[in-house]
Amino acid sequence: MADIRTEIDRLDETLMQLLAERWSYIGRAGEIKTKAGLPADIPSRVDEVRANVRRHAADLGLDPAFYDAIWAQLIRHSIVREEEILAPQGPHSGT
Repeated sequence: MADIRTEIDRLDETLMQLLAERWSYIGRAGEIKTKAGLPADIPSRVDEVRANVRRHAADLGLDPAFYDAIWAQLIRHSIVREEEILAPQGPHSGT
């Protein structure tokens, strides 16, 4: 059991590193969307990402609904972050 737990812990750390990398791209996306005048929430892109997740999960023998639910939270969290980047910095932001 100890070996299994060690491997699970290793994978959890790797997943967190990948999520941190993904998060850095969310920041970049927010910056690009600001310059391009795009909203944080683009429903067609959200649908595309969720369809990709469901497909990848099914291809890997995982439960598509479960991973879709996880990604729905991940996407919502990402949109909130992008909205923070897109939001005006307050009434004195230009001074």
